[in-house]
Amino acid sequence: MPSDLAVIRNKLFAFLACAVFLAMMMGLIFMDVNWMNNAVHESSFTEIAQELILAAIASSFFIAAAGHEQYRPSLLLLGGFFGCMLIREMDFLFDEIHHGAWVWFALALAAFSLSYAAKNLAKTLSGLVHLLQHPAWNMMVAGLLTVLVFSRLFGMHQLWQHLMLDDYNRTVKNIAEEGSELLGYSFCLFASVRYLWELKTATVKKPVMVWQQQN
Repeated sequence: MPSDLAVIRNKLFAFLACAVFLAMMMGLIFMDVNWMNNAVHESSFTEIAQELILAAIASSFFIAAAGHEQYRPSLLLLGGFFGCMLIREMDFLFDEIHHGAWVWFALALAAFSLSYAAKNLAKTLSGLVHLLQHPAWNMMVAGLLTVLVFSRLFGMHQLWQHLMLDDYNRTVKNIAEEGSELLGYSFCLFASVRYLWELKTATVKKPVMVWQQQN
C-alpha cells in the first residue's frame, strides 16, 4: 500500500511539474504577442526558449557521456543530434560569419558524433536499444515528430493563406509553427531528463548492490 501511494504521488508530481513548465512556455508566447508587438523572430522569447531547451538537452547528453563509459557512444550521438538541431535554430548567429555557415558547424559536430559511434559500433547499438526500450523514448519520439513533421506541416503558409484569405497575417502562421516547435522541444526535454536521471540513479545503485552481494 505505501509503495502504491508513492508511485501515484511521484507520477502526479511529475505531471504537475510538466504542466507548470508548459504553462511557462505558453507564457513566453503571450509575452511575444503582447509585449513584443507580435514579434516572433530570432530574438523573441519563444525562439530563445527553444534554443535554451536544445542547449540543455545536448549538453546533458554530453555530460552524461563523460560519466557512463558503457553508453558513451550512444549518448554522444544523441548529444550531437540535438546539438545539430541547436546549430540550425541559431543559423542567424552563424550568418554573421557567412550566409549558411551553420551547415559546416553542424556537419563538423555530426562527423565527430558519427565517427565515434562507428568506432564503437557494438556499444552504440547497445546504447540505442537501451534508449528505445526505455519508457522515455515514447515521449522523445512524440517531441521529434511534433518538431520535424507536425510543426512544418502546420506552419505551411498555404494553409494559413487559405484560412485567412485577404486577412492573411504571417505572424499568426509563425506563432502557430514556433509554438508547436516549442511544445515538441519541451517533450524532448522531459524525455531526456527522465532517461538521464534514471540512468544516473541506476549507475549509483549498481555498486551498492555489488557491495551487498559481496557481504
